[in-house]
Parts: sequence; C-alpha cells; structure tokens
Amino acid sequence: MHLLAFDSTQQALRAEMLLDYADIEIDTCPTPKEVTAGCALSIAFEDEDRERVVRIIQQENVEIRGLYFKNGNCYDKLMLD
Repeated sequence: MHLLAFDSTQQALRAEMLLDYADIEIDTCPTPKEVTAGCALSIAFEDEDRERVVRIIQQENVEIRGLYFKNGNCYDKLMLD
C-alpha cells in the first residue's frame, strides 16, 4: 500500500478529484501519526497504481509532502522519479 501525504487540504482534495477521474482506486484516510504532514488527510492506493499516480501528480503539479510505502507498521518515504 502506498500513501500520499499533503501540506494542505486543498491539495489533498484536488489529488482525490484527479485520481478519481482517472479511475484509480483510492482511499482518502486520516494521515497516520508516523507520517509528518501539514494536512490531516492522506490518500492511500495500491502498489500497482504507483506509476500512474506519480505521473498524474507531476503532470498536474499537485503539491505533496511525500509519497510513502507501508512497510509493516512503519512508513518509508519514497523518492519521486
């Protein structure tokens, strides 16, 4: 499972709209306490959608705090390509 974290609710809602429009299965959820972010909302999505999600986020200039991968009980921050 991957997670997008944001600094603002506006950017989280914008990303949610864009990803919904692209028919990517997402789950808008509270930002886990292990992930430091300025916004209480995050977007979780499946591993196989990572390339598409990153492409949309970059093409649409959505500002994110980071992209994370759930590793057991921890979240590892990933570098964007």
